[in-house]
Amino acid sequence: MCGIIGYTGREAALPLILGGLERLEYRGYDSAGVALIEDGKLVVEKKVGKIRELVKSLWGKPYKGKTGIGHTRWATHGEPSTENAHPHTDSKEEFAVVHNGIVENYLELKRELEGEGVHFRSGTDTEVIAHLIARSYRGDLLDAVLEVVGRLRGAFAFAVITAHEPNRIVGVKQGSPLVVGIGEGENFLASDIPAILPYTRKIVTLSDGEVADITPDGVNIYDFHGNPVTKEVMEVPWDIISAEKSGFKHFMLKEIYEQPKAVGDTVRGLVSSGERPPFSLKEFRRALIIACGTSYHAGLIGKFWMEKLTGVPTEVVYASEFRYADYPVGEEDLIVAISQSGETIDTKFAVNYAKDKGARTLSVVNVVGSSIDRESDFTFHTHAGPEIGVAATKTFTAQLAALYYLASLEHDEGEKLLSELMKVPAKIEEALEKSEGVEKLADKYMKKKDFLYLGRYLSFPIALEGALKLKEISYIHAEGYPAGEMKHGPIALIDENMPVVVIAPQDRVHDKTLANIEEVRTRKGIVIGVGFEGDDKVEKLSTEFVGIPSVEEDFTPFVSVVPLQLLAYHIASKLGLDVDQPRNLAKTVTVE
Repeated sequence: MCGIIGYTGREAALPLILGGLERLEYRGYDSAGVALIEDGKLVVEKKVGKIRELVKSLWGKPYKGKTGIGHTRWATHGEPSTENAHPHTDSKEEFAVVHNGIVENYLELKRELEGEGVHFRSGTDTEVIAHLIARSYRGDLLDAVLEVVGRLRGAFAFAVITAHEPNRIVGVKQGSPLVVGIGEGENFLASDIPAILPYTRKIVTLSDGEVADITPDGVNIYDFHGNPVTKEVMEVPWDIISAEKSGFKHFMLKEIYEQPKAVGDTVRGLVSSGERPPFSLKEFRRALIIACGTSYHAGLIGKFWMEKLTGVPTEVVYASEFRYADYPVGEEDLIVAISQSGETIDTKFAVNYAKDKGARTLSVVNVVGSSIDRESDFTFHTHAGPEIGVAATKTFTAQLAALYYLASLEHDEGEKLLSELMKVPAKIEEALEKSEGVEKLADKYMKKKDFLYLGRYLSFPIALEGALKLKEISYIHAEGYPAGEMKHGPIALIDENMPVVVIAPQDRVHDKTLANIEEVRTRKGIVIGVGFEGDDKVEKLSTEFVGIPSVEEDFTPFVSVVPLQLLAYHIASKLGLDVDQPRNLAKTVTVE
């Protein structure tokens, strides 16, 4: 859950590394640091806090070294501190390492090294890598790294440089993401593509068990046994402009307003290519949708569509629970894995587990060439572009588009369903236009300490998603519930101080939802009703009413989620919080 960047080439490395770290801030971090080869020596600078603190510490230091690595750290082993920040070095400060993920056997390795007289300066698992490489070094950095990786257990990625070889970076991938950027007379290494987009769009994605040997003149890839590996160079279809704020105050707000384009591009990409998996959904006894966080909520909606349009029984399981439960998975099952990054560690391991049991795998990811993409039998790619804000918005609705496309493929009226799906981006645009009053609601309710979100059928996952968004970025306690379950406990919480957001489109459960609103009103709860514009019944019963455009029942999630995203955004913004980088969270969760 950290960021890595490396550079070796003809330019001064420091400005490029700092710029890359800033573009990795969205991953979440508590400290940052850089290591450079400067006049044949290793120089390390690191600070707790934001990258600007690191930049301040570097003012007036004319570093011109042309090889370096940088890191943003989110603490796993060892509390946030300067000592625990990356890069980490060996005892003689000749080797520097930046590392993502977890070395599961680091205590065993640490005891071994301490028995040899090695002194540790940090409480991290990363430091063992630096000491092991220093111990194994006999004049060739690649050979030393290959000797060490066989001793490491866990899911990790790391990069190492040494003063002994000042124009070389060696990167390792095993479970955590790592990509190589190809330039002219310069080459890059990064955990995420946006970090290096200003400099190159030519990318090599490393697979698990691979090592990249990088110099200004070229890149060579090997497996952990030292065998050369041939890799395809991919041209990334993004540009740096799409990763900038374009006049918006925050990336999250920009990405909320990019949803019509993200959904439209996803639908057009799937429909125009006619993408179909090499198997029929109906040949399986069931589908298991596996995901985490916001992707899990997309999966809950996908379940309704899958069962309605295909008749295939569908379950939705948290990826973090799937691996450790006794799910009877086999050849008769289809695994549908949903992950924005394609690198979510729990989802990736769940896919691997299911494949080992003989299940077929289909993924929905936003990053071409990501681990889950490569390891799946078939992939639907969403075309949302880079999403920088930690709280997922446009990738959520793009995932919904891909899931509806999947569910409609084998329906008798599939072409008609897809033609209706093509109209959804315009409806999302309309929902954004109709949400102008949400900012005033944020002014009114930003000081509340608790929120309840209610919805039925397709609106229940939207209630969960609305509550999650508020929790993520405003730190206000919020719960999402099926509206029909309110009487089984949550109703006890409702009083005149409790805002209750009720998602109430005109669908098959509309009348039931109206009855639930009446129950909230009876307990003097504050009802924030989200319903179709012109729905007098919902508007009359609500303390506050937010109108959304009228759509077919299946498409209600696309428009009802918009005001909930905006409500969370405006509350967090008005509270002066870091909307794009909320505390304790990371964009891509690459540790268990």
